[in-house]
Amino acid sequence: MATAAVTSSKQTVLQCAGTGPSMSARIHPVVLFNICDSYVRRPDQAGRVIGTLLGSASPDGTVEIKNSYVVPHNESADQVALDIDYHHNMFVSHQKVNPKEAIVGWFSTGFGVSGGSSLIHEFYSREVQNPIHLTVDTGFTNGEASIKAYVSVTLTLGDRQLAAHFQEIPIDLRLLEAERVGFDMLKNTSVDKIPNDLEGMESTMERLSTLINDVYKYVDDVVEGRVEGDNNIGRFIADALASLPKLSPAAFDKVFNDRIQDNLALVYLSSLTRTQLSIAEKLNTAAQIL
Repeated sequence: MATAAVTSSKQTVLQCAGTGPSMSARIHPVVLFNICDSYVRRPDQAGRVIGTLLGSASPDGTVEIKNSYVVPHNESADQVALDIDYHHNMFVSHQKVNPKEAIVGWFSTGFGVSGGSSLIHEFYSREVQNPIHLTVDTGFTNGEASIKAYVSVTLTLGDRQLAAHFQEIPIDLRLLEAERVGFDMLKNTSVDKIPNDLEGMESTMERLSTLINDVYKYVDDVVEGRVEGDNNIGRFIADALASLPKLSPAAFDKVFNDRIQDNLALVYLSSLTRTQLSIAEKLNTAAQIL
């Protein structure tokens, strides 16, 4: 992309240097949970939390963010001080466990890009080419935890570099069903309580029923000619139906009820164990006092 400004009789072109292939970020849920946990555990005087993103980059421009760790810092209005030694030591430790994970960028909590972000991004630009800046709005500015990713684009005037600005890139959250339940709870500004197993199962069954009704309506519309059929959607529906086990309603009810009984037995045993440990702790405390 480029803009042009005419001065006198000469034309001066103001250009934005691109980042090569079209970049996008694929984020694993453990990264978001780590960021939220580090924000809760931050020092009282810290306004935000920043840290390093680990992962890998593919030739098509997709950056997969798999892990993260916090980097201590001090921040004022005009400067930012990072604990570089801590950052390097943590990266070396991660390399011993996951040698395939490299530095792909950095994260910060807060809504959008702040004033000191350019200074931090400049440091990570020396660590990796085209680092990604991930922001997580833990303050729920718009009523939810907004997640955005940016790359730095250089603004040049002729052969002279003027500045750099942050350009937002697409993100893809890779969440399993169980992870999505936790992520949906994190996005809400307030949660009365964490649902138990039965409440979670009820919510999942209601969502499944809604999805089945949507699929049924789509298939009915295609058959009646109200909607043009999509071959890809048809293959997905066929694969989903083929993956279902061939069970009679009676056999399915028995398997389902047996699983419910097993879950209830586990809940009972865990509650019994918790009570026994609590009683043992109180007896030990009473024995020490006597």
